[in-house]
Amino acid sequence: MKIGVYPGSFDPITYGHIDIVKRALKVFDKLIVLVSTNPHKETMFTKDERIDMIRHALEGCLDVVTIDTNDTLTVHRAKELGATHIVRGLRALTDFEYEFQMTHANRVLDKSIDSIFFMTDNRYSYMSSTTLKEIAQFNGNVEPFAPPYVLEKIRAKFS
Repeated sequence: MKIGVYPGSFDPITYGHIDIVKRALKVFDKLIVLVSTNPHKETMFTKDERIDMIRHALEGCLDVVTIDTNDTLTVHRAKELGATHIVRGLRALTDFEYEFQMTHANRVLDKSIDSIFFMTDNRYSYMSSTTLKEIAQFNGNVEPFAPPYVLEKIRAKFS
């Protein structure tokens, strides 16, 4: 069984993330969406809230997708979970530069875990969770960027 781990803060999950999940499922038998702690980001939602939104957003594929959390190095957590690959989405050149560095660092830490990259669909190439939250904060139209349940949760945070 081929298992991939898709790490991220998912604060919150967007259609861009969902696109990566669906395409990764064409390559892997099982995908673990790993809600990770990023020491450089302050999150709007708790881990439990993010897991809840991910569950709702991916409800049609939870037979092959599991959701887990991580407070350690992703490459070590991937190994613990039996994954062979870390799945990452790329939107722009700046993403590539960061992911290039992380992939090489991960190879030093554990050569048995490789990375696989998916280019984000053009419709979502400019979108990030941060951008989504900024648009929502100023009452912009966020409907094209995330599922209704997620948008409900974002609106509740700003009300």
